Amino acid sequence: METPNNTEEVIMTEPKRTQFYSRHVSCGGRMVTFAGWEMPIQYTGIIEEHSATRTSAGLFDVSHMGDIIIKGRGAKEFLRTLITNNIDLAVENKGIYTHLLRDDGTIIDDAIVYNLGNDTYLLVPNASTKDVVLEWLDSHIAAGTQIIDVSSRIACLAIQGPKAAEIAQRITNYDVASIKRFGVALVPVGKKKGFLSEILASGKNAMCLFARTGYTGEDGFEILTENDNAAFLWDSLMKAGGKELTPAGLGARDTLRLEKGMLLSGTDFDGSQTSLQTGPSWVVKYDHNFIGRKALESQKASGNYDVLVALETDGKNIPRHGYALFRDGKKVGIVTSGTLSPILRKGIALGYVPLLLSSPGNEFDMEIRGRFAKTTVVKLPFL
Repeated sequence: METPNNTEEVIMTEPKRTQFYSRHVSCGGRMVTFAGWEMPIQYTGIIEEHSATRTSAGLFDVSHMGDIIIKGRGAKEFLRTLITNNIDLAVENKGIYTHLLRDDGTIIDDAIVYNLGNDTYLLVPNASTKDVVLEWLDSHIAAGTQIIDVSSRIACLAIQGPKAAEIAQRITNYDVASIKRFGVALVPVGKKKGFLSEILASGKNAMCLFARTGYTGEDGFEILTENDNAAFLWDSLMKAGGKELTPAGLGARDTLRLEKGMLLSGTDFDGSQTSLQTGPSWVVKYDHNFIGRKALESQKASGNYDVLVALETDGKNIPRHGYALFRDGKKVGIVTSGTLSPILRKGIALGYVPLLLSSPGNEFDMEIRGRFAKTTVVKLPFL
């Protein structure tokens, strides 16, 4: 295509919408673009949605996340070589949190891998890195392994909070209490039999995949369903929850995860850090060979690297992404995530500091618009 002289062709990409877009709008959702998706940042307010999730239950649209099926007789060994955690820990109907690394040990993404049985696994990467993860998987594909990207065919809702399981039980006859932490199960919530059942070769009349996981630090489920059944799932949960269930947006999801010290892809790690730097320590198991292992072992032996720590500020000072951290007048670190905790009513943050200064109790001066505020390393979680 030709363009006029002295101008550049600009290709504008419209943000994608999840199957719940109309529900968000009807509930008063304030929509923003996030990782290429038009998502609700809030409905009634971040603090209200945050508090509702901590005390009762919140409902989050997480359909923007990736959904990648890895199946075949070689699937398990294929994953063993690519993830930092031990795939043997993901027994049938259970998931594990893990990192995928480059050869130099830097993080491509963090993800959850679920073992769905029948040599079939579900990998859930972040929205912004899904395509990169797919390319990485394809470039290392092993014999006897099939990779199927079902992201565009799946809708997902996360119901989180102390009343989440009780509400979820109201929409099914399946005993959801039998699904343990990081467990996963096919759960009938309607009469339709869709491709989820077919692709997993389950032979069951089930339309939803319930995973007892989440990104808030509260109990709850992430519920995957086919796009055609998305509206039915939203309406069923909202009706079952009544006043006990509050739609919640990205804003509350961010403050909730930060109170529990959960990392945000692209913010707390951006592709230049390793698993040693971000932690948690249990995400790396050195009992198997995986891409990036040698680099991690070399870095660990050197002892010369920055690590992500939890920080609390004094007074009402609110830490923000990008704020510099000083020690004895010298810049030594940086804040990656920060907010005023709605529950603790104090400033909390994640940030990188030198390993030798990372122990709880170490203090730093955080620069806030030309002035300095005291911040202290503490143990996670904040709450």
